[in-house]
Amino acid sequence: MDSTWQHTTVLLHEAVDALLAQDPDAPRRAGTFVDATFGRGGHSRLILSRLDREGRLIAFDKDPEAIAEAQRIDDPRFSIRHAGFRDLGELPAASVAGVLMDLGISSPQIDNPARGFSFRGDGPLDMRMDTTRGETVASWLAHAEAAQIAEVIRDYGEERFAVPIAKAIVARRQERGPLASTAELAELVARTVKTREPGQDPATRTFQALRIFINAELEELQAALEATLDILAPGGRLVAISFHSLEDRIVKQFIAQHSREVFDRRAPFAAPAPMKLRALARVRPTPQEIAANPRARSAIMRVAERTGVGAP
Repeated sequence: MDSTWQHTTVLLHEAVDALLAQDPDAPRRAGTFVDATFGRGGHSRLILSRLDREGRLIAFDKDPEAIAEAQRIDDPRFSIRHAGFRDLGELPAASVAGVLMDLGISSPQIDNPARGFSFRGDGPLDMRMDTTRGETVASWLAHAEAAQIAEVIRDYGEERFAVPIAKAIVARRQERGPLASTAELAELVARTVKTREPGQDPATRTFQALRIFINAELEELQAALEATLDILAPGGRLVAISFHSLEDRIVKQFIAQHSREVFDRRAPFAAPAPMKLRALARVRPTPQEIAANPRARSAIMRVAERTGVGAP
């Protein structure tokens, strides 16, 4: 990993404590655990340090740079899969003692202009998590209709100026050719968005929306959460750290949906369908962590435990 772009893992100890369901001073854990978003390996390395000899850690990541970093871990208990976490369902049923999802993007992805995730440096308008496949943002914007672009920016960026931004992108494409760089897109958005919350760049919501869309992040998150119901053994933990409201809403609603008994209105006297999850905690970073790592300020960690109901 290029030392220029370092990553500070958010809620590192809180997440691993919750995942392993133990005090840090407790005996080492056995069982199979999953780091569904390896990133730069902060969580994975701490998990491995607290597993016993029979423990196992399976990591997933779509980013080739993350895969390269994972290959530096020389530990027979560890394996990495070049895949998104929607593929969690390929693991055997009820085989996993805990799943950790650290959602969003890592600092090296944001800070490296060549990845195209940020408007703070000029680079190709790419934004793919997996640079070996799929369509780039530049390619999609070169052919998408204004209505499609507006829908993406509105739904995934919660941007109230989505329509004028989309129209400006298409007008620019027709007049001078498609956008190719992050600086071009950021400048176009800044000219179009006349007002913005203090301290927020006008392009923030647009860049977030296009990244989420091009990587199908929310659809993948929903699929991964559903898969945890199959792969978690009874008592297994789900730990999810989100960094924006769209992700957190999906996690919150998923846990809530499966943490309550469901009554069939058509059969009012029938026993309710029992809950498959037990909601355990909602955790925010401490003021000290936020001061040391400002990117942690929006993080929310939710923890749930698999019950024995409906387990495979």
